[in-house]
Amino acid sequence: MLAIVYGFFLTFIAYICAKPINKKFPQIPVIVIGMFFVIALLFIFGIPYEQYMAQVNPLFNHLLGYVTVALAIPLAAMRYDDLPLKAVVSILVFASISAVALPMGLAYLLHLSDPTIMAFATRAVTTPIAINIATLLHSPIPLVILIVILSGVIGAAFSPLLLKNIHDERASGLALGLAAHAIGTAQAWQRGSIAGRYAAFGMAVNAVFTAIWLPTFILFLQRM
Repeated sequence: MLAIVYGFFLTFIAYICAKPINKKFPQIPVIVIGMFFVIALLFIFGIPYEQYMAQVNPLFNHLLGYVTVALAIPLAAMRYDDLPLKAVVSILVFASISAVALPMGLAYLLHLSDPTIMAFATRAVTTPIAINIATLLHSPIPLVILIVILSGVIGAAFSPLLLKNIHDERASGLALGLAAHAIGTAQAWQRGSIAGRYAAFGMAVNAVFTAIWLPTFILFLQRM
């Protein structure tokens, strides 16, 4: 138990140190800066990475579920009376299908193994749901987590450049939530509360939709 507390506080210290740097360089997601601080602290204290992961991984995986459920808070504060329903549904369907088809197609063209191709299918959903989908599809969970985090980091890092001419917070927030899920949602909150709510909305709805159709479709193809 004490080892878990030490691992938690090491991660918490890394996050606290990363926050002021993120304020000076907002284009770099705080999770990326925090990762480097964690690596540095592990090196300074001589803690093996495997030992650190064994201590904190069960705790953080458990907390991820609560964080996902907490998305209901900003969603409850949204106004849906002016939501262009047809346009949003079309965007969500296109984003979900393309976010699955394009990475899987690229992995197939590179002649990667079947489990690896299935791991790329989870690219566009947040980590807790991606882990559940990976379990159903028998994909390597560590690779799934890596793909999800990297896609979120890359999407959030390039968002200031790609969205610099988009001044509608609803559009920018929805784009960040769909393309970069949790990390993009955190980035959207830095743009404004409206962008943050729409990012949370896009991420949550896309995750639920993908979690329903993707395993069903893949398992159907495997049984044919």
